Amino acid sequence: MKPELVIFDCDGILVDTETIANEVLSDFMKKIGLDFSPLECHHRFTGTAMDTIKEEAERLSGKKLPDDWAAQVRQADLVAFEAGIEPIPGILDVVAHLKAEGIPFCVGSSGRYEKMQMTLGSAGLWETFKDVLYSAQDCKMGKPAPDIFLYAAKGMGFKPEQCVVIEDSIAGIKAAKAAGMRVFNYTGDVNADIEQAKSLGAITFGHMSDLPDLLGLEALDQTTA
Repeated sequence: MKPELVIFDCDGILVDTETIANEVLSDFMKKIGLDFSPLECHHRFTGTAMDTIKEEAERLSGKKLPDDWAAQVRQADLVAFEAGIEPIPGILDVVAHLKAEGIPFCVGSSGRYEKMQMTLGSAGLWETFKDVLYSAQDCKMGKPAPDIFLYAAKGMGFKPEQCVVIEDSIAGIKAAKAAGMRVFNYTGDVNADIEQAKSLGAITFGHMSDLPDLLGLEALDQTTA
């Protein structure tokens, strides 16, 4: 069944930022006595809002972190991203399919607008998504709460049951399911937890080229695509 609205996560779905972000977060964690590797940060925190990560870091370390700790991590991310961000392979083809069939799409991300402008701009995707961005900074709760996806759906004028979510994180899958939406889990990252994703009810796929078929979209005419 074709969706009436497709909601994309940003990091790890549209832009390849997760590896860099987890390296940055790992460094910050080690500074407060939590010896988490980038891989451990990936499994624990990918898809989770930075303010929620701060709360968890305080709980795990037993330390009160500076009020601007989350802002420090975000700023370090932006500095690291300045080296250049690539789009996820195949994402432009997915967008072309959606445009060809007149299916609306938007972004529902834990990332702040400043970060999305930086990463989408670096990856050459800003013009495609700039008018359909929704950030958890506007919501009371970040992922795995459903707020961001409900916010995006409402902003685009759709009910939850009309929407599908494209996610790469466990937190994002939980958020989408809590919102009452179908969710497709991109497992292109070598660290993806495919079994957990399936256990949560996500449909997993390893390449963006697989997604149009999963969404029930027609093949593009390659002479006009």
